[in-house]
Formats: sequence, C-alpha cells, structure tokens
Amino acid sequence: MIVISVDLGHARTGLAISDKSGFLASSLCVIQEYSDARIVEKVAEQVKENSAELVVVGLPKNMDGTEGESATRARELAAQISELSGVPYVMQDERGTTITAHAYLSAKEVYGKKRKKQVDAVAASIILQDYLDSQKG
Repeated sequence: MIVISVDLGHARTGLAISDKSGFLASSLCVIQEYSDARIVEKVAEQVKENSAELVVVGLPKNMDGTEGESATRARELAAQISELSGVPYVMQDERGTTITAHAYLSAKEVYGKKRKKQVDAVAASIILQDYLDSQKG
C-alpha cells in the first residue's frame, strides 16, 4: 500500500511517499503555497497522481502533549485533503521531526537555501517512517 505523508507549513508543505510494501519512506516534494485551499488541492493532486491509499498528516502537538491552533488547522486540512482525494487519513504526532530533519541535513552537509528547500520534505519522510514503523508487527 502506498502512503503519502504531509508536513504542513504556512509557506512550505513537505510530502513524502512510501514504497508499495509500506516499509520505507522517502521525500517526495515541497509545495510552496500560502493558501490553505491551494495546499489542500495540491496535496490531493499528489495523492491521486501517486495512487496513494492513505494520507498521514503530521499533528503538531505542544511538547507537553497538548494541542493548539496548529493542531486544529492540521486536523481541518487533513479532513479536507481526504474529502478531495477520496483517500482516508490518519494523524501522526510530529513532535521533534523538524529538529531531526535539520540534524540529518547537517550530517549530510546540506546548508543554506538548499536546506530550506529540503527540510520540510525530510520532516515529512520522518513522520511517514515513524508511522510505518508503528504499523509493523
């Protein structure tokens, strides 16, 4: 089953995709968009183009586990993506994924504008890999 994950942002939204076996996540793309409606449209397009059967949306919880405005927005956009694409969704805790993505890119010596372009897709791949790993066994 192909799964796409979404790391929602206000300017850049990262997407990642799994292999058909649901074992490995990899970065797909970054959507440069400010409008929530356009983000939903573009993500739904990617879901359809890649024949995904599930969308995993990062849930930005506070470090204490509570949910704020960003989490509410993520839940609303996830529902809209699901409705537009016809594909179900699940929410996945994304705490720490951006920090991990920056550490990964530092280890790969990716800096500056190149890092800015990649970090959201890398964060989406971490969200997806966390989800895939949680489903094993």
